[in-house]
Amino acid sequence: MRSAWLIYNPAAGRFPAGWLLSRAVGVLDKAGWKVEVREAQHGVHLGELALGAVEAGCQAVFVAGGDGSVGRVASALSGTNVALGVLPSGTANVWAKEIGIEQLDWIHLFALEKAAGRLARGEIHKVDMGTANGQEFLLWAGIGLDAEIVGSIEPRQRWEKAFGAIHYGLLALWTSIGWEGVELRVKAGDQVWEDRYLVAIASNIRKYAGGLVELSPDAKFDDGKLDFWLIGGRSLKDAVTRVVQILLGAHVDAPDVVHFQAEEAVFEAESEIHMHFDGEPEVLKSPLRFQTLPSSLNVLMPEPEAG
Repeated sequence: MRSAWLIYNPAAGRFPAGWLLSRAVGVLDKAGWKVEVREAQHGVHLGELALGAVEAGCQAVFVAGGDGSVGRVASALSGTNVALGVLPSGTANVWAKEIGIEQLDWIHLFALEKAAGRLARGEIHKVDMGTANGQEFLLWAGIGLDAEIVGSIEPRQRWEKAFGAIHYGLLALWTSIGWEGVELRVKAGDQVWEDRYLVAIASNIRKYAGGLVELSPDAKFDDGKLDFWLIGGRSLKDAVTRVVQILLGAHVDAPDVVHFQAEEAVFEAESEIHMHFDGEPEVLKSPLRFQTLPSSLNVLMPEPEAG
C-alpha cells in the first residue's frame, strides 16, 4: 500500500472543505493509498508539513487548497521523489484547470473525491519549476500591477473570496488609477530590454489572472523553459487596453509587448521589487535572476476523463 499525507489549508477557498475530505480519503484508500490528514496552521506551515511527509517516506503529498497552497507544497517537494497531488479547494485553482481537474464549488460538491479518483488512477509526470533568487514557483512570478493587487488583497477573509472575480476586478481598477508602471532592465542571453512596464511575468503555464485568460498559449510546464512577458504601459488607459488585448488573444503580437522563452533571465530595478509567487506576495531585492529547474517536481496527473 502506498503512503501519502493529505495537507489541508482550512483558510483556502470560498467555503470550508474539511467536511468533504473524508470522502476523498475514502476514495484514495480504496485505490490502495494509506492517507494521513494534516491541517496547516498558516502558509509557511504548508511547506513544513510537506517536508515532514518527505522525511516520513511518503510516496505522495495531496494538497487540498488553492494555488498559493499548491505553490508552497510544490516548492517543498521540488527536487525530491515525492509526488504532488492536487485536490482543488481554493478560490481560483489555476493549476487544477491547467491539468484538467474540476474544482470544488457549490455546483460541484463532489469534485474533491472525483479528483482523488482520477489522481489515484493517474500517472506521475515530471514538470519544471521556476526560481527567482532561490524562491521557487510552479505557476508564475509576477512584477508590477498584478503584484500590487495581490499585495493589497492577500490575505483575504472567506466572505471576500465569495466575490472573487468581482473583488479582484474592483481592486485592479482602483490600483490602476495613478499606476505608472515599474522601470525594469531585463536581460536574456545577448538581448536587453529597458522600459517602464505595467507588468512583467515569468510564467510556467498557459493561464493567468485566476485562470480567466490564456496569457501564454504556447507555454509548457515540461519544456525546460519559462515564458516571459514584459507588458508596456504607464496609465489606466494602457492597462485597460492590455486587458482587452489579452482577453481577445491579441496581445501576442501587440506593440509594446515583449514575449520570449528562456531558461534564464535577469531583471534589474532601482529599488526592492514587489512580486507575487503563485499568487502569494513577496518583496525581493534587485537584481532578480530567474531560472528554470527542469523536471524537478513529480506531479500526479489525473486519469483522462472518459468520453
